[in-house]
Amino acid sequence: MKRMTQSDASRIQSATAKANGGQVPKGSFASRAQSAAAGTPPNGPSTTGNPSGGGRGNNKPKGR
Repeated sequence: MKRMTQSDASRIQSATAKANGGQVPKGSFASRAQSAAAGTPPNGPSTTGNPSGGGRGNNKPKGR
């Protein structure tokens, strides 16, 4: 499989913007293509098996 290049992502983003009145919707294929071309990993659950953030286990919410 060929890697996504900045040129590929730009072409996809341009076509999406033209089809949507100049806007690229959040979460659209065009925005995901841009992230892939930049080498940015997608947001999502932790794949390390550790809780998110430093020292954040299942802490109870603080009372008011």
